[in-house]
Amino acid sequence: MTTEHSRSEAAQGQYVEPGKEYSRDMRYIADRITIDGRDGWPVEAGRYRLVAARACPWANRTLIVRRLLGLEDALSLGLCGPTHDERSWTFDLDPGGVDPVLKIPRLQDAYFARYPDYPRGITVPAIVDVPSGGVVTNDFNQITLDFSTEWTAHHREGAPELYPERARDEIDDVAHRVFTEVNNGVYRAGFAGSQDAYDAAYDRLFTALDWLADRLSRQRYLVGDTITEADVRLFTTLARFDPVYHGHFKCNRTKLSEMPVLWAYARDLFQTPGFGDTIDFVQIKQHYYIVHADINPTRIVPKGPALANWLTAHHREELGGRPFGDGTPPPPPVAAEVVPAGHGAH
Repeated sequence: MTTEHSRSEAAQGQYVEPGKEYSRDMRYIADRITIDGRDGWPVEAGRYRLVAARACPWANRTLIVRRLLGLEDALSLGLCGPTHDERSWTFDLDPGGVDPVLKIPRLQDAYFARYPDYPRGITVPAIVDVPSGGVVTNDFNQITLDFSTEWTAHHREGAPELYPERARDEIDDVAHRVFTEVNNGVYRAGFAGSQDAYDAAYDRLFTALDWLADRLSRQRYLVGDTITEADVRLFTTLARFDPVYHGHFKCNRTKLSEMPVLWAYARDLFQTPGFGDTIDFVQIKQHYYIVHADINPTRIVPKGPALANWLTAHHREELGGRPFGDGTPPPPPVAAEVVPAGHGAH
């Protein structure tokens, strides 16, 4: 492992440190793009570019919320490939390996355009100011909330309320537990540096999954009877559970498909427009099994699991609820953003 690789991976918290408990570095670029532009970044259609990767669960959140709210015309999208080297995520999916809008081959170029000595991990999602070429923010926790609350002038007609003011305290409480115990919990298990750290992480994760299953046995969604930000945040981990976390991260008490309530809930969301149509299972597996060489030194990507069962009946509609509340489903994804054939559950 080179010094540069060690610094980058340590900054992202995604490496195994022998004898240690995994700890994620949560220091992100905290600037926000707001209606009043108080951080120097006012909401403007066409000014910014969201850089994401379908492989990454944190970036996947932004893809879902952008779709649900209909921000495609206001906020362009650049997609990195599923793997990255020690330096940066790269635009290897684009012709010539260069983002067609930002004209850069590596996401690090946008970070360095603003911070020439940027010391931490080059992470997705990131929002880049197209005129300057510099990154504005990579604060994944705040980006999707701002999509809901600050970008309202550019929401599509019929956009759902994913972060309704009346329910924000409950959404925040549930989302916090989902983050600490589940979203980050699978990483805490996968990157544990000792048996004791792994055992503790494993127990915390499945305690939380059991709590979620109990909650969802009585209601269709995590907060109220409509989809909210909390559901988006849980879904991206559940979608990766059987393909990656069960084996690669040793989260193997049970597969998602063996947890009836959570499995039905995940399929319900997967089959909801805006969720499953953002999931690229091929890229997800390539990312984890190739990039995490300290966990999987052979870099062999497993062929399974079979995925057609994501499209089977879930019967969650029997619990009632209205997925989009008073809103409507988003239209199909634009042609340039469709998940490649054979990469989804079909």
